[in-house]
Amino acid sequence: MMMRIVFMGTGEIALPTLRWLLDHAPEAGGKLVAVYVQPDKPVGRHQVLTPPEIKVVAQASGVPVYQPERLRGDGRALEELSALSPDLIVVMAYGQILPRAVIALPTLCCVNLHASLLPRHRGASPIQASVREGDAETGITLMHVVPRLDAGPMILRRALSIREDETGGTLHDRLADLGPEVMEAGMQHFSSGVPEGEEQNEAMATHTGKLTREDGEIDWSLSASLIERLVRAYDPWPGTMTSLQLNGKLLRLKIHPSSRIVEGAFGNAPGAILESGPRLVIQCGGDALELCGDVQIEGRRRMTVAEFLRGTHLPEGLVLGRPTTSTE
Repeated sequence: MMMRIVFMGTGEIALPTLRWLLDHAPEAGGKLVAVYVQPDKPVGRHQVLTPPEIKVVAQASGVPVYQPERLRGDGRALEELSALSPDLIVVMAYGQILPRAVIALPTLCCVNLHASLLPRHRGASPIQASVREGDAETGITLMHVVPRLDAGPMILRRALSIREDETGGTLHDRLADLGPEVMEAGMQHFSSGVPEGEEQNEAMATHTGKLTREDGEIDWSLSASLIERLVRAYDPWPGTMTSLQLNGKLLRLKIHPSSRIVEGAFGNAPGAILESGPRLVIQCGGDALELCGDVQIEGRRRMTVAEFLRGTHLPEGLVLGRPTTSTE
């Protein structure tokens, strides 16, 4: 009898794994009976209601799609899921924490593909955290889902080296491509019953939360090496930016990779511009940072640093970052 599989995923990182299940689940002893995805969201300036790509791909393949607002506390949604009689629930970047009733529902198990080498970087933004923290490697962990976030026993892990020029975007895509390999290996385990898992070492666990645009605001008092990693980690989301005073206005300057560390003790305030043509070099809390990628000031097009400096005068000594106010 074919193993009945329900896939739960929303983020684009899950697309290759979904496509693998659509193409190869039958030969691995399974049948994809439904896909769960977050509800359609308004997108863009005109807030056009747009379906996740996961939904588009699943519907094009004729697989039923369900989009409950929340699984927790929704009796009707739980009844619909129960009626599918799943043997296996596979979760990847779904965007909801599953209630106990869902975890316990499949006859075999409920598993998650998490984009880190657990127990490191549990939580919502493991990819950016891996780059930000300067990790040498990351990967995907296939684990049993438990009520605690990303804390379940690990069935298998696949590692991936992090490149020196890695961005959050490039690492996301490489991990997405790794997903099918992990899913294929997992199916071999599931064919023999409920796979055993290795308990995670809680003493080694780290946690990373959901990112917001405010997380991309550069604190120039940090070291140049950390800011350099932040610029890469937060590309394309949430992006890194700083504030500057220009012609009496406080504007936002978005900073794109790459950047280069300039070693030395320069004695300037963090955020101070040390060079403004042809290079743009900024003092950090330790060493300095040369911006080598594109920049974009709000209301203007994205351009190279050289183009930007040709059209915008930034005096040396100008301090970037939000101005601080003091009270007596």
